[in-house]
Amino acid sequence: MTTIGFIGTGVMGTSMIKNLLKANFTVNVFNRTRAHAQQAIDAGATWTDSPAAVTQKSDVVITIVGFPKDVEEVYFGEHGILSVARPGQTVIDMTTSKPSLAREIFAAAAQKGVNALDAPVSGGDIGAQKGTLTIMVGGSAGVYTKMQPIFAAMGQQVNLFGGAGSGQATKMANQIMIAGTMTGMTEMLVYAKKAGLDLDKVLTTVGGGSAANWSLTNYGPRILKEDYSAGFFAKHFLKDLRIALEEADQMGIDLPATAQAKQLYEQLVDERQLGDDGTQALVKLWWS
Repeated sequence: MTTIGFIGTGVMGTSMIKNLLKANFTVNVFNRTRAHAQQAIDAGATWTDSPAAVTQKSDVVITIVGFPKDVEEVYFGEHGILSVARPGQTVIDMTTSKPSLAREIFAAAAQKGVNALDAPVSGGDIGAQKGTLTIMVGGSAGVYTKMQPIFAAMGQQVNLFGGAGSGQATKMANQIMIAGTMTGMTEMLVYAKKAGLDLDKVLTTVGGGSAANWSLTNYGPRILKEDYSAGFFAKHFLKDLRIALEEADQMGIDLPATAQAKQLYEQLVDERQLGDDGTQALVKLWWS
């Protein structure tokens, strides 16, 4: 059985590791803060002391960290993955990051005879827990095919979209769509509350018609319970929107609705300092 190295034991990573263990993979883990890896260790993963150490002990190395700068450090740092990666290994970055960085990793890995895929995910904490993530992949078709058993342990909808960076580009398309559903859901609730409507009934009714969407189904009930815990951190969603708009700018296209969503999340994250809340906390801009 393939031995997997997994770097990043946050909200998403921990559940993904547990599903790999359930599928009988051996998993070595590393996280900047060891205490945050304890759940994965308790589930059966083996702790290692650095990205390099994970790489030396594993056949396939998966990363899901916070920001592009974290991805750069994990792959290109002094004790990073590519400092010790050997021919025939495969590295898979599942962080939502920049398509350009995915291409850099692919090129640097290829020089060492190492296979690289970019494979960001969608589905939030619930999808990670249930193993029903949507996985968007960029890279070699042959490598993608070989990694299918690993992807199958974590996700339900898995597709290859093209060469290096294509997975990240697809995730940007996904985040552009979510920007619209999150702002739409938030403004719908603000309006409905002000109109004096029963919000539980509104969620059920709207969710049963043509306005139904994933954000409404998964985050609407959390908002009504005042549960702002992070299925997906607001600060990470803001990072994604900034990447999407940078990419759009390079393509010469204007995305005004996404730009407005970015401004709203900047208010939440940068001004209100609520970046560790979940994305559903956007409603706090209206409700205390």
